[in-house]
Amino acid sequence: MKKQLAAFMAATMMMGTLAACGGSTSTAASTTDTATTASSAAESTGEKTKITFWYSHSGDEAAAFEQAIASYNASQDKVEVEGLSVTDKQKIIVALSGSEAPDVIEVSNQDIINYANNGLIEPLSAKAEADSYDLASTFSAQALTANTLDDELYGMPLAAMIIEMFYNKDILAEIGYDAPPATMEELYEMAVKATELDENGNITRLGYPLFPLASARQEGIYAFGGRWWAEDGKTLTVQLSYPCSYFDKLASFVATSPVQQATVEANGDSWCTEPDTYVCNGPYMITEWTPSERIVLSKNPYYVGGWDSSKIVSDTITLLLLEDSSASYAAYNSGEAQLVKDVPTDEIPSLTRVEDGGDFYLDEIMGTYYISLNDQEEPFTDVRVRKALSLAIDRDYVANTIMQGIYTPATALVGPGIVDENGYFMDNANGGEPYISDDYEANLEEAKSLLAEAGYPDGEGFPTITYSANDSGYHIPVAEYLQQAWGELGITMNIDKVEWSSFIPMRRAGDYDISRNGWSMDYNDPSNMLELFTTNNGNNDGKYANPEFDQVIEDSRVADKTTHFEKLHEAEDILMNDAACIPVAYYNDFWLQSPSLKGTLYRGVISSYEWPPPGG
Repeated sequence: MKKQLAAFMAATMMMGTLAACGGSTSTAASTTDTATTASSAAESTGEKTKITFWYSHSGDEAAAFEQAIASYNASQDKVEVEGLSVTDKQKIIVALSGSEAPDVIEVSNQDIINYANNGLIEPLSAKAEADSYDLASTFSAQALTANTLDDELYGMPLAAMIIEMFYNKDILAEIGYDAPPATMEELYEMAVKATELDENGNITRLGYPLFPLASARQEGIYAFGGRWWAEDGKTLTVQLSYPCSYFDKLASFVATSPVQQATVEANGDSWCTEPDTYVCNGPYMITEWTPSERIVLSKNPYYVGGWDSSKIVSDTITLLLLEDSSASYAAYNSGEAQLVKDVPTDEIPSLTRVEDGGDFYLDEIMGTYYISLNDQEEPFTDVRVRKALSLAIDRDYVANTIMQGIYTPATALVGPGIVDENGYFMDNANGGEPYISDDYEANLEEAKSLLAEAGYPDGEGFPTITYSANDSGYHIPVAEYLQQAWGELGITMNIDKVEWSSFIPMRRAGDYDISRNGWSMDYNDPSNMLELFTTNNGNNDGKYANPEFDQVIEDSRVADKTTHFEKLHEAEDILMNDAACIPVAYYNDFWLQSPSLKGTLYRGVISSYEWPPPGG
């Protein structure tokens, strides 16, 4: 089966190299002639043609894609595919609209048609014809039609779904049937009869789930033993299948926000890509969206929320979609923008903090910049080595000098702003003492001693190691500092600069010695940070595995908040004692805001893991 999958994906890759997807400003190949020229040039120089491929899967499914990519790359020497798991549709749209588009994307056929309608991707018909590729004999007519717009093919079918129907014999008998439906008309008839409502007209039993758009969320809840219903027609109630003391925090995560079912059913995935159908329930609504240029928010005439509408003084708010930090900074200095979040790091030393009368703001966010060690590979299997590498880092110097004071030195994994039952989690961790002392000189001496205990006095016999990082923000300057700091232990370290498109897949696959890492939290509960290090977590890039830690995390999943936080403190104790990773600094958010902009409360939103936090 694996061989078949790899072969099928390899064939798909070869077709996909012709499908250069991107907007008008994309640097990806945009015509057949361009792709052919690039390929010919690569052949003449002996270099491989590089293809960036984004796929919309994670976990085991992502691993299957990466396996297929690796197999294809190993099968020939002309093309090198760089794969990246991208599940955030907004990120895909932004990339296709700008200059960071991949060459090939794997998405649903509904998305393909939406992208084609908006001019974000190229047709493949001419490319297939130029390559004498017989589409009709390879794919079913239905599969091709689903990816066709105005007689142009925009997507190559990857797989055809065979939908199976399960039915409950007892419910069918209850409503007067002894056999499953033979026609769609019969299915509809049975579904109506099987549907039950409460006294308020709310559905308590759904006759037929309209997968995938109408009730995917409902199906997920029902499948795991829960249910939801509206008791008053306006309130959403969720019954969980197991106790969760932090569900209120989890519900604040944007991914759990309810969406109006009727809008999704009527518009499919375009409900979130078109201003006319985007669901807004706040004081402002999207009225214009020009890819790579701007999003315009206007007063929402239907808003009946808790804010005094008289205080909503601006009729419109314009969000400028700019290419990079330099463009943002220029827009701010010219007065075109009154608030910018993307500030060039080399400009930061010249900016004046707001507390000193300036317009440069700095605020805590829940996240930690840390280093992952490949815990399954020598010499990092030795906890003494891991601790030595951690203690040899001057975190104050890193945060306040290299990172220019916009990060905070980390003394634990769980950082500022994250609460437990009795205040801030980090204040109550480790008996109220930091896990990592701020006495760098003492730490360095302990690091040398631990390395000697591990059999590497003054670094003698320690293998040369490689530190991997993508080249943005402070990542490479930090790497260069680590090269020097670990050199104090007698360790030789090389630096591997990895392109962003390849960086995450490499790290997730464990194809590294040491790597920069980080996590900005989705919701305010320490579990969101600590659970990353459970054995089977997909974001456990260091491949840390400790059954005791896994059990403590499992024991924390209880309704009792006291027990929940006690167990999470215990879990962090284990992690820090094992040096499962190396915390370096805590993230802060920073932005420039004009003094003319009054009465605002700004909180930056950072997508975890896939998007680099502030400063990189």
